Amino acid sequence: MKPVSVQVITYAPTVFYHCQHCELAFRELGVGERLRRREAAEALPDDLTNEFQAVSDWVHDLLRRHGRRVRVDVLDAASIRGFLTSLRYRVGRYPAVIVDGRDKRIGLDFAAIDPLIDRKVAAGPGASPG
Repeated sequence: MKPVSVQVITYAPTVFYHCQHCELAFRELGVGERLRRREAAEALPDDLTNEFQAVSDWVHDLLRRHGRRVRVDVLDAASIRGFLTSLRYRVGRYPAVIVDGRDKRIGLDFAAIDPLIDRKVAAGPGASPG
């Protein structure tokens, strides 16, 4: 059975790494993990951090409910791939959820997209539920 494709375009925290030598030195000094946590915590303003947390909670719930019957791909809206996907689906606001490359919903009202995903999962392969 082919899983239902769910693409989520949103602003996501970004953490940058140093060269391999510096990363090794940081790890050996025991500061690497602290640096990563601090960078991730400061990567987005508070409103976007809260928005990303809501998206993350919804994605985890979606995977808990449907498991391998859904394939979730979370794209950072600020990445090249996120930008190109936004252009492809004509998305200008985030978060955006695209189901099976056809159905699109914008915003944090995930209850509006859950029934569609549930129907597509229940219909199984080859079906095309509305």
